[in-house]
Amino acid sequence: MNLAELIDRYCAVWNETDAARRRAMLDAVWAEDATYTDPTVHARGVDELVAHIGTVQAKRPGARILRTSTVEGHHGMVRFHWHAALADGTTLPEGIDIAWLSEDGNRIEKIVGFFGPLKRS
Repeated sequence: MNLAELIDRYCAVWNETDAARRRAMLDAVWAEDATYTDPTVHARGVDELVAHIGTVQAKRPGARILRTSTVEGHHGMVRFHWHAALADGTTLPEGIDIAWLSEDGNRIEKIVGFFGPLKRS
């Protein structure tokens, strides 16, 4: 699987509303004890991330996460932009995720996400 496929499979997890299917999808791309961190949460492992995604979906029913850039990688890390498209078609400002990959490049070991653009100095 190439980097874009891995990240697209990860992004699809955020759009799956059934928790059991979401867990199965995440199991395919998430390393054991992997972490997800953004300004609102630090989740460790599949169970915590599945629960967090469910909480996000409950706050924004029908919203979808869409990758909006290429996936750029080096030295076992990748970065990509994404945004949330709300059910009414409104899009939220782009975010960026940085992911650390397993040695074979087939699983995500850590993601750190940031919301919105950087402020200019």
